[in-house]
Amino acid sequence: MNISIKILPKDQILSIIPLMMEYTENKIDQVVLEERFQEMAAQNYECAVLYDEDKLIGIAGMWFMTRHYAGKSMEPDHVYITKKYQRKGLGKQFFKWMHEYAISKGCNSSELNTYVENYPSHKFYYNEGYEIYGYHFYKNLKSK
Repeated sequence: MNISIKILPKDQILSIIPLMMEYTENKIDQVVLEERFQEMAAQNYECAVLYDEDKLIGIAGMWFMTRHYAGKSMEPDHVYITKKYQRKGLGKQFFKWMHEYAISKGCNSSELNTYVENYPSHKFYYNEGYEIYGYHFYKNLKSK
């Protein structure tokens, strides 16, 4: 493996859509994902990408914000490494890179959300030094 990590230029954001389709198990329409990611790229969002040679094998969105209780913070979002490359230590390497990048941007904390049923991610995040501080609540504001 010849692994590299970098920030994806905002004008290339749509190149991650095939991996996002895999990550979401095709539950979100491709056109919707494209629209959302183009909008996200115009906000305080950056996307780190993980390559093996020139093959895109991993993605991690990063939101940057200042929070009253934590100061400048980075929130990893939709972190995904293709199944073939999972369990090879790349997640640990990816997070180390993201944490160093966040520090270089002046961040002093990182926090994230994970689904309650995603037990493997809980173990991974504990091992990376994250602690549970609360619950994440969600409400759909548009009726179905």
